[in-house]
Amino acid sequence: MTPVVSAQRIFKSFGKVDVLKGIDLEVQEREVLCLIGPSGSGKSTLLRCVNHLEKIDAGRLYVDGVLVGYRQRGDVLHELRENEVAAQRKDIGMVFQRFNLFPHMTALENITEAPVQVRKENKAQARERGRELLDRVGLADKADNYPAQLSGGQQQRVAIARALAMRPKLMLFDEPTSALDPELVGDVLEVMRQLAKDGMTMVVVTHEMQFAREVADKVLFMDDGVVVEQGPPDQVIGDPKHERTKEFLARVLNPNKN
Repeated sequence: MTPVVSAQRIFKSFGKVDVLKGIDLEVQEREVLCLIGPSGSGKSTLLRCVNHLEKIDAGRLYVDGVLVGYRQRGDVLHELRENEVAAQRKDIGMVFQRFNLFPHMTALENITEAPVQVRKENKAQARERGRELLDRVGLADKADNYPAQLSGGQQQRVAIARALAMRPKLMLFDEPTSALDPELVGDVLEVMRQLAKDGMTMVVVTHEMQFAREVADKVLFMDDGVVVEQGPPDQVIGDPKHERTKEFLARVLNPNKN
């Protein structure tokens, strides 16, 4: 079976700083992969490479068997034009730390804009599906509210609904709860749990270890641009083998001891 995501020896640098140093990973259909690790380890950069928001320096990255961002002729890669990259991104939903909602649009308008403009969906049908998605994320009564009228957690749930409106085959989450007040985190994580139960293929950068233990099929621990350890959550989080993983988890799971 073709993996939904296949990263093969991915390298990425910013100037003289090597951020990704030969990353390999696979994500199968309906699988949830959680990327964990300290800040600066390369997790978010790797996620952004999956939909070509960052260009890789070496390696190959495939989504659903299709090379992302490039066309290969012989052994040479040629970067795709922006409109071709945008066409690839239509199948990849991404939720960022910040919600990036259009402030002048209601929650429902934020959700229906891309399906109508990019996928050329019928407006009435897009609005109907938008309302269904708002209901799915627990915000059926907020369709006509503007972002400024919503809490951070509500805005993030609208952002998830907006990504789902494009009917993606893959969802990417870049620390989706890190900008939220602690009491607002639970509602967002619950929406993500339900997505996982519904069979959505997901790659999640997160510091929420309990969420990773409950929801992930596979956890990948990164540090300094490399994969240190990967496997089922019970193994990587519950019984890590590598000293660096143990050190990181001790700090994250018992912050008051440091």
